[in-house]
Amino acid sequence: MTSKEMTFVQHLVELRNILLHSVIAILIIFIGIFPFANEVYGFIAAPIINVLPEDTNIIAIGVISPFLTPLKMALIIAVYAAMPYLLYQIWSFVAPALYKHEKQMILPLVVSSTILFYTGLLFSFYVVFPVIFGFLSSVGPNIVDFTPDIQYYLDFVLKVSFAFGVAFEVPIATILLIMFGITTVEKLKSNRPYVIIGAFVLGMLLTPPDIISQTLIAIPMWLLFEAGLIFAPLFKQNKQETPDEPSPNPGKNSSEKEAASDNDDWSDDEMEAEMEKIDAEMEKLDKE
Repeated sequence: MTSKEMTFVQHLVELRNILLHSVIAILIIFIGIFPFANEVYGFIAAPIINVLPEDTNIIAIGVISPFLTPLKMALIIAVYAAMPYLLYQIWSFVAPALYKHEKQMILPLVVSSTILFYTGLLFSFYVVFPVIFGFLSSVGPNIVDFTPDIQYYLDFVLKVSFAFGVAFEVPIATILLIMFGITTVEKLKSNRPYVIIGAFVLGMLLTPPDIISQTLIAIPMWLLFEAGLIFAPLFKQNKQETPDEPSPNPGKNSSEKEAASDNDDWSDDEMEAEMEKIDAEMEKLDKE
């Protein structure tokens, strides 16, 4: 990290490199997972297989679904597995623009957000899915066989698991709002009833229309919000003001400050000269 200010083109080049490295990381993981895609899909399908009648499996309606669905699943899992590296790439791109004390706070937040995201995925798979599929398999008419399609099942699992992964980021969002002064702990505490209602509304939108799954996502979101309120003061930024240097002549120091304040206003000639300087630098950059 150099202290030299980077140009706009250099920022674009760095962003391109970060995106390229991220795509390569995902592809490497995907290549490692794809040969075992069918076995991995069997593991992902375990929550619904356990509630189906004996000797019954999920079906494939589309002709190429048995091939494309495991392929899609392997790609999504590769993205999930590469999440720590992706967050690190984002961190490396943003870090030069942060102060030293901000870097010290952001790194723990990146690590904790990764852990919370994976915790949400595991919670949805081992707690939520067995409850949801057990409920859905028991509410249909007796004349209807509950045999979900392989593609629809994967889409449902990805949607709900990702929703839980994002929902478990509530403490990070709470801490960031307080850390950057957008709100305060006291305001959030006073708005706690609205937060609880919002958690249940979000649970209603992200899960099937049953009270069990809505509650399973709303209660963890509320508890994680409370956890964010508890840990937010530890990450709260303290604005550090640099004290003025003592002056032997206070009156003179005051007059110098007024003169400096007057000099802050640029004249038209100075502004025009500065704009010409910027244009010259842009032309030089284009030639390079």
